[in-house]
Amino acid sequence: MSKQWWKNAVVYQIYPRSFMDSNGDGIGDIPGITSKLDYLAELGVEVIWLSPVYQSPNDDNGYDISDYRAIMDEFGTMDDWERMLEEMHKRGIRLVMDLVVNHSSDEHPWFVEARKSKDNPYRDYYVWRDGKDGREPNNWESFFSGSVWEYNEPTGDYYLHLFSKKQPDLNWENETVRAEVYDLMKFWLDKGVDGFRMDVINMISKVPGLPDGNVRPGFDYASGAQYYMNGPRVHEFLQEMNEQVLSHYDIMTVGETGGVTPEHGILYTSPERKELNMIFQFEHMDVDSGPLGKWDVTPLDLVRLKKILAKWQIELHGRGWNSLYWDNHDQPRVVSRFGDDGKYRVESAKMLATCLHFMQGTPYIYQGEEIGMTNVQFPSIEDYRDIETINMYNERIANGDDLNEIMKGIYAKGRDNARTPMQWDGSDNGGFTDGEPWIAVNPNYREINVNQALEDKNSIFYYYKELIAMRKRLPIMVEGSFELIHEESTSLFAYMRHYEDETLLVLNNFTASEQVAEWPESLKGLEAEKLIGNYADEKKEATDGVIWLRPWETVVYRFKK
Repeated sequence: MSKQWWKNAVVYQIYPRSFMDSNGDGIGDIPGITSKLDYLAELGVEVIWLSPVYQSPNDDNGYDISDYRAIMDEFGTMDDWERMLEEMHKRGIRLVMDLVVNHSSDEHPWFVEARKSKDNPYRDYYVWRDGKDGREPNNWESFFSGSVWEYNEPTGDYYLHLFSKKQPDLNWENETVRAEVYDLMKFWLDKGVDGFRMDVINMISKVPGLPDGNVRPGFDYASGAQYYMNGPRVHEFLQEMNEQVLSHYDIMTVGETGGVTPEHGILYTSPERKELNMIFQFEHMDVDSGPLGKWDVTPLDLVRLKKILAKWQIELHGRGWNSLYWDNHDQPRVVSRFGDDGKYRVESAKMLATCLHFMQGTPYIYQGEEIGMTNVQFPSIEDYRDIETINMYNERIANGDDLNEIMKGIYAKGRDNARTPMQWDGSDNGGFTDGEPWIAVNPNYREINVNQALEDKNSIFYYYKELIAMRKRLPIMVEGSFELIHEESTSLFAYMRHYEDETLLVLNNFTASEQVAEWPESLKGLEAEKLIGNYADEKKEATDGVIWLRPWETVVYRFKK
């Protein structure tokens, strides 16, 4: 595969509402981001993925867009945005914007017109169906609970919304809609953005007829996912987008694609197919979900996690490209989820970073991950802001479910875990705002914050900085093949990377107890150079090729043949 800048880069995701507030209104904004660019340059990231900053009623925190060419008033002005982009580029940082075009807001002028009458010129911009037997057109369930259908009084029928009822799905079968999307993409690319992260992009093509799905026991609706994920025309649409827009710019594209296999991943990212550079897949994010889905929290199955990630590493190697991530705006904090956010917070955060960054793919860091921010446990549902969480809570309370069990799920998996404000220092509200924050700051901000991290040379921040720098100078991290070892170990995540005459051995202890790790036979007797580890002092090797790993320890060795 050809060398591209986005393969060597490390991406930092900013959720603007929670990053930095410059004017005291309690909401993070664009000037706030600009004020912290030196911090990100110090970390060494080369790309920023910015979650939506477009005009929006904020039903789903900006993922419901009412004007694709305007900046949300709460975040600032277009002048503010242009200055931010200029300052990023001065520091050698590229900007990737969120592209949310599976759906718009119901307050977008297109939909305001479309819902007025069946013969409105904008009617076919969205997906409409008549009801069936006094019910919705089909039995699909929204990602945010309830039906995907909302009744529209003026026209006496229903419109489709896979997410909130204020997020009607755009009709990608309509060529004019696609032309509108390509036009708005060019608008931002011509302003100088360096690419797009494409929200739920594999849902833009629905199976004709929108057939009923299979209803699971205990559920009112069917997921319906097999009829709108990786649909019949999705590759045609993306190839058209590439031909008309993407191929004319030197940019990075990443598609958010739920419900995909490595085979799908190759179709989306194989260079000769001319679609996307890389995708986000979610298979490894379900390893702590039980049979009832996301909120049915189970302990981490490390063997399953390893096998999933190894499968993606091996099958995409040389054929497509991976995104590597633990955290983002939709996921809980990984140090609380797969690590130990108490006694071994620092060690386990560094271990998880090492485990991820030494794999093949483009690594993503979510704001606060680099200082080891943790999940939060707010006392009441009143403290939460996420529509998915609130809808689930209300639905389950109405069902008579146990309150403690509901809150346990929210504490473990709620999206607001990632959305509490960035913790900059130990002052009130973590230095995020002088005002009342839109969502409360995690109470541990006095112990966990950027200032504290920058003053401690052994902090998680400097460890991430070292990982990022290492990726720029070690081709094996970018190009090497992947080999999983100790496959059935329930304690160790160990693997090798191979490239030319080099091998890396990456050892990660996923427990709070000591573990024995044996080197593969192929490496015994070879001279090992330690590249990085999360304990300052050297470990003692019991015998040749056998290492005792301390709680949550990680260590990486390089071997030259």
